[in-house]
Amino acid sequence: MKDKVAIVTGSATGVGAATAVMLAQKGCNVVINYTRSKEEAMATAQLVEQHNVESLVFQADVSNDDDCQSMVEAAIKKWGKIDYLVNNAGKTKFNPFENLEGLSSKDFLDIYSVNVVGPYQMIKAVVPYMKKQGGGAIVNDSSLAGINGVGSSIAYVTSKAALNVMTKSLAHVLGPEIRINTVAPGPIKTRWLKEGMSDEAYSALIEQAEKELPLRQVATPEDVAETLVWFLEGAKLITGEVLIVDSGAHLGSLPKYSSSED
Repeated sequence: MKDKVAIVTGSATGVGAATAVMLAQKGCNVVINYTRSKEEAMATAQLVEQHNVESLVFQADVSNDDDCQSMVEAAIKKWGKIDYLVNNAGKTKFNPFENLEGLSSKDFLDIYSVNVVGPYQMIKAVVPYMKKQGGGAIVNDSSLAGINGVGSSIAYVTSKAALNVMTKSLAHVLGPEIRINTVAPGPIKTRWLKEGMSDEAYSALIEQAEKELPLRQVATPEDVAETLVWFLEGAKLITGEVLIVDSGAHLGSLPKYSSSED
């Protein structure tokens, strides 16, 4: 990955920041994108540049098509190419499923605009350059919520389901030059999740997961970043895949069958 160029959306904190740093460790120049967290984005840039690569900190809202185009053009102006795109920026509204009045049409549109339309617009912006240079790789950061229908809100889980299917649709037309895949993590130990829940609920979730999941671990941002980066640098014959990274959460509970004596 030495001297390659990557754009990581939503990379000021959390999984995005961990991915940017991991790419830098492998010699990749990185665009660090943020919407509001400028201070955190600058801190991530410092971590990236400690690995003797270049960074570009760029404020952009991926739900805005002009912002997406501008960010891609800035990367092209600085480095002349784009090898990798990580669609990590995400949005939700924490709302219990049973509270149907808790989500408005605007909530759905706001969440979809970042989680579905945003990745589409970023992909649309980078594809001409990747095709022209003869190759590239794209990976989307989705969620187990888009597979099992359980998450922070119905608007969020359905947006991630849409992102998963969009990955498969685009895989048909982006090849042979471009591979596109998606990672679907379960719960992750991030500020994003913690701020959406009460301290008690967050602690209970982590404690329960670490007791009951087959692998007894809850993912860190670095765990998810490792899989995102693998899809970029490896996986040369994989496209259109949605890979679950959740310590086995999607398997559900082991059935407790009655014995023959009961």
